[in-house]
Amino acid sequence: MSLSQIAISLPVSPTIALNEEARILREKGEPVIHLGIGEPKNKTPITAILSSAAKLSSGDVKYVPTDGTPSLKKAIIRYTEENYNRVVSPYNVIVSDGAKQSLWNILFTLCNPQDEVIVLAPYWVSYPEMIRMVGAVPVIVTPEDGSFIPSFDEIERVVGSYTKAIIVNSPNNPSGVVYPPELIAQIVELCESKGIYMICDDIYHKLVFDGITAPPAYSYTSKDVENSKVIVVNGVAKIYGMTGFRVGWVVAPRRLVEVMTNVQSQTTTCVSPVMQAAAEGALLGMQSVVEALRLTMQNNRDVLMQELRTFSGVHCTKPQGTFYALPDFRAYMRKSVASTSAELSQFLLKKALVVTVPGKEFGMEGYLRLSYAGSVKDLTEGIERMKWALDPNAPSEIYIGDRKLLRDWI
Repeated sequence: MSLSQIAISLPVSPTIALNEEARILREKGEPVIHLGIGEPKNKTPITAILSSAAKLSSGDVKYVPTDGTPSLKKAIIRYTEENYNRVVSPYNVIVSDGAKQSLWNILFTLCNPQDEVIVLAPYWVSYPEMIRMVGAVPVIVTPEDGSFIPSFDEIERVVGSYTKAIIVNSPNNPSGVVYPPELIAQIVELCESKGIYMICDDIYHKLVFDGITAPPAYSYTSKDVENSKVIVVNGVAKIYGMTGFRVGWVVAPRRLVEVMTNVQSQTTTCVSPVMQAAAEGALLGMQSVVEALRLTMQNNRDVLMQELRTFSGVHCTKPQGTFYALPDFRAYMRKSVASTSAELSQFLLKKALVVTVPGKEFGMEGYLRLSYAGSVKDLTEGIERMKWALDPNAPSEIYIGDRKLLRDWI
């Protein structure tokens, strides 16, 4: 069988693979704790439910404009003005099936074969793969100081004649760090001066803690949206906890939106009008739901950090946003338990029935991404199980479900 070399070279999404393995274990009755999935447990905002229900009840669920319904685009324009201090037109907005498709559309529209896209490590797992899928080359910048924030000099050093774009994700998945304002300002200046696109993945931009803000890139350019190299990606999945609705959008120069619309018309045609109505309801409804979710995630972050501090040999940079942490588990790579983060994730799933995501997938081997989007009970019990499985200072016996287990491998 002859298949596309690009397609067969793509790795399986680690989060999807782990989710599937966990689902099978749960169906067998195993008490699995999922610390891998980036999905808040809140209920969908009532305004989103009512808006989508009204659209569905009307019976008028047909094709809609490829770039989004006029009413949702109007809501996005209002959101952009309120949160980014930028006035944009409907021609600067395109709605897609989630922020992931938005990113794909941007890369497909911008990149020619062998163009380079700079990716800052740690990075979301799909960035390098999507770049490769469009024939471009991901250029990874890993902070030399061991932190999760690259220096501007490290970024500037890899800029060359083939550089087409830089992807900036702050607050960052998987580390939870928020890039400092001066770094964002420097990247904006670099991109505007050299004609490089700055793709801002802002999907977590309101999930920030401790009074910290994630400064929008638009704050550091005097150019309007039409003439700026800044492109903003956002959506309803994370800050409203509406992961299953699959609605994202892009704010960009008109010509870029026109081409992305053509691309989308040849792939998914349009986003479901029912889902777009839900997104509109969320954007126009009471925004207290976002603050409630933010406060819940901040509390969960605090619980996770407290639990990790009792874990011998594990070090973790305190997340400033999102609902992820990226603890360093390299102390356990030097033992017989595992030699890679992938092996460690498999070990924890097998022994402790806890789902984690290997750091290698985010450009950080030896780390594990932990999501604290679930319940406090899952967090405390999940970390307790992980300590039992890995930490020789932890008690050697534990109850998982109704079974008493004895650790005999350390």
